[in-house]
Amino acid sequence: MCGIVGYVGPRDSQAVLLSGLARLEYRGYDSAGIAVIDGAGELGMRKRAGKLQVLRDDLAASPLADGTTGIGHTRWATHGGPTDANAHPHLADDDKLAVIHNGIIENFAELKDELAADGFTFRSETDTEVAAVLLGREYAASGDLITAFRAVVKRLEGAFTLLAMHRDQPGLVVGARRNSPLVIGLGEGENFLGSDVAAFVEHTRNALAIGQDEIVAITPAGVEVTDFDGAPVETSPFEVVWDASAAEKGGWSSFMAKEVSEEPEAVANTLRGRLHEGAVTIPELDGLDDLFAGINRIIVIACGTAAYAGMVGKYALEQWTRVPVDVELAHEFRYRDPVIGPDTLVVSISQSGETMDTLMAVKFARERGAKTLSICNTQGATIPRESDAIVYTHAGPEVAVASTKAFVAQITALYLLALHVGRVRGALSDAASVEAVRELEAVPAKIVRVLEKEQAHIEQFARWMGDTQSVLFLGRHVGYPIALEGALKLKEISYIHAEGFAAGELKHGPIALVEPGQAVFVIVPSPRHSAELHKKVVSNIQEIRARGARVIAVAEEGDAAVLPFADEVLRIPLAGALFEPLLAVVPLHIFAMGLATAKGLDVDQPRNLAKSVTVE
Repeated sequence: MCGIVGYVGPRDSQAVLLSGLARLEYRGYDSAGIAVIDGAGELGMRKRAGKLQVLRDDLAASPLADGTTGIGHTRWATHGGPTDANAHPHLADDDKLAVIHNGIIENFAELKDELAADGFTFRSETDTEVAAVLLGREYAASGDLITAFRAVVKRLEGAFTLLAMHRDQPGLVVGARRNSPLVIGLGEGENFLGSDVAAFVEHTRNALAIGQDEIVAITPAGVEVTDFDGAPVETSPFEVVWDASAAEKGGWSSFMAKEVSEEPEAVANTLRGRLHEGAVTIPELDGLDDLFAGINRIIVIACGTAAYAGMVGKYALEQWTRVPVDVELAHEFRYRDPVIGPDTLVVSISQSGETMDTLMAVKFARERGAKTLSICNTQGATIPRESDAIVYTHAGPEVAVASTKAFVAQITALYLLALHVGRVRGALSDAASVEAVRELEAVPAKIVRVLEKEQAHIEQFARWMGDTQSVLFLGRHVGYPIALEGALKLKEISYIHAEGFAAGELKHGPIALVEPGQAVFVIVPSPRHSAELHKKVVSNIQEIRARGARVIAVAEEGDAAVLPFADEVLRIPLAGALFEPLLAVVPLHIFAMGLATAKGLDVDQPRNLAKSVTVE
């Protein structure tokens, strides 16, 4: 989950590294560090526990010499606590060699014992330093960094991206990846490495994806990619479709505030080019009609917020394709020996495309013969490359750790997929397709209305609730996963107890949690097309209100039935039943952000979390 950046070229490497790390800090902010080889051929290193600004302040007070070769790292702690000693880079070979790492080296203990028996000592608790010391020993034997690096990575087990450089070979950075992300940025007389394209998009939009168990060597003159045995491999270049300004706050108080404001745009961009005269056409899925026609089961796999998007998508997929759909947590999927085969379509959802649990589940599905399709927001990511098909969301870079705009984009992509597959299978009438497309096209403007009409109101009562210690969320049908999403956002960034429940479960246990003053959000279905469910949810509201709960209802405009029983009503525009979640979730995102802000918390970088979970 750590952030990694590497650079060779004519620029001041420190500036390149620090700007790249600033865009990667969402991946981890327990510590940060850089190493550079300066003009005199000396290797300098600085690393500090804490957020990147701690390192910046240290460098400002005591600068390193300028250099044109460097590596940088921002850490999410796994092996060893967030201390200066455990921060990366790690040095070896008499401090002439620097190494940074993302992932977990599972056989580090036996390697450490081997090195200790040879007389090597260690200055940290990390698995990374073991790799660094091992590389230093191999370099001493071969005198060539690439040769030594190749020997080392073949001995490592687990998930890793490693970058290394050596004082005696300036102008060279080598990297390797196994089950962990690494992309290359291609420049003019300079080249870059990064955990994702945000690391270098300020300098180049030309990128190169490398595959599993591959090694890359970058110099100012070029890039060489080989497998772990040294054989050249074909690479997949692509152009980054957003620029560096998309990953900047642009005057907003936080990245999360900016990204909530971009939810309409995230939906609109995901729809763009895929709707034609009342029908859905997804160019990425051209030629796959036989695949969709041959499936009789769909399994959606994801984690966290993406799993809740999958739960919403299940309703549309079943309604429009008439194929049974299961939604499973990716980290549970492969461990229960699921029954899957060639007639199963496994749909994975991951904003980063690098979520380790989801990646391993996709690989497992393919090994069992299932067809795989990825919904992803990140070009060049691993999960799309491991899948048979891909539907990209176009939410743009999402920097805040708690996902907002990516969530609505994922639901949008699932709806597009459902409409596409429904048409291919003949399960969806032309009239139903036209109506669904009309509803989708209207969603961005309706989200804008929610933001314009409700945001100030929500932020105000979030401030009033700044000392709240527990919030419950209730929903039915597509409102249930939205209740789960609302609770997750509140847990992630405000650190208070929050739970989401299916409203029908209320009397089966959760109502015991309701006491006077308990805040409860209720996602109210429309009385126009869900009259029976609407009555049941209003009854739920009456039940919890009778026990002293403070009720905040998210209801469509014109729904007067909730007014006598709700303390606050947050209005969303009229929409079809399946499209309400894209609107109802927006007030919950605003509330979580508002409450965390009222508590004085960092909404972009909540404690203990990182954006991209690249370890199991």
